[in-house]
Amino acid sequence: MPLAAICIQRYPATVTGSSNQHLPPVLPRIKTNLACGLGTLRCDPEGEAMSSGNQIRQSHLTDLMIEHPTANWYALQTRARNEKVISERLQEQGLTTFLPLVSEVRRWSDRKKKIELPLFSCYVFVKLVASNNEERLRVFRTGGVFRIVSMRGEAVPIPEEQIAALRTVVTHQVPWSAYPFLKVGQRVRIRGGSLEGVEGVLLSHNGDRTLIISIDAIQRSLAVRVEGYDVEPL
Repeated sequence: MPLAAICIQRYPATVTGSSNQHLPPVLPRIKTNLACGLGTLRCDPEGEAMSSGNQIRQSHLTDLMIEHPTANWYALQTRARNEKVISERLQEQGLTTFLPLVSEVRRWSDRKKKIELPLFSCYVFVKLVASNNEERLRVFRTGGVFRIVSMRGEAVPIPEEQIAALRTVVTHQVPWSAYPFLKVGQRVRIRGGSLEGVEGVLLSHNGDRTLIISIDAIQRSLAVRVEGYDVEPL
C-alpha cells in the first residue's frame, strides 16, 4: 500500500475545489516511521511522505562525484643494460610497464646472434598514479631506477597515444630509424594498414614521406617511412 495511503486511510475526506470543509477540524499529527535503506521516512500532517535520510542520500551522491585519480604513463630513467630486469621486477610488484624492444643481429668472428635491445636505452615506461605514494615507493625501491622523468619537480605524464604509437611500430616490426627530436610541424594520423591510428609529424624529403613519432617526456623521436599509407591532418 502506498505510504500516503497508510498515513491518511483513517481520515477519508472528499475535497471539492479548494475547500477543506469536509476535513476533520483537528487532524492529529501522524508520524509513521518506516526503516529503509536510505534512512527514515515520515508522513507529514497532510499525508505526504518525507525523508530524514536526505543527508545519507546526499552523502552517496557526493561519493559518486568524487574524482578518483587516474593512472598515467611515465618514463623511468634506469641504469644501462638493466632495463629488462627492472621492467620485470616492477611487474612482479603489480605495476604495469612497457619496454619497447627491437631485434638486432650481433656478429662475432665465429657466429652471429639475433638479440633484443631496448628501443630507448636507459628508459622504462611505467603506468601509475603519480600521487600514490605507495606506488612511487615500489618504483624507487627497485634497484637500478634513478628517477621518474620530471619537470620542475613534477612527474611528466606521457600521452596514451604516444605509447600506443610505439607499441604499433614494435609489434608490427615497422622499419624505423633514429631521428632528432621533433615536436613542431603538421601532425597527421595514419589511415589503414598496420599503422592504422598512429599519429605523428609528417615530413617529406625528395618525394619520400616520413612520419616522425616523438615521446616528448624523454625527447626521443623515430622516423617511419609511410609511403603507400593514407594520412589525415589533425
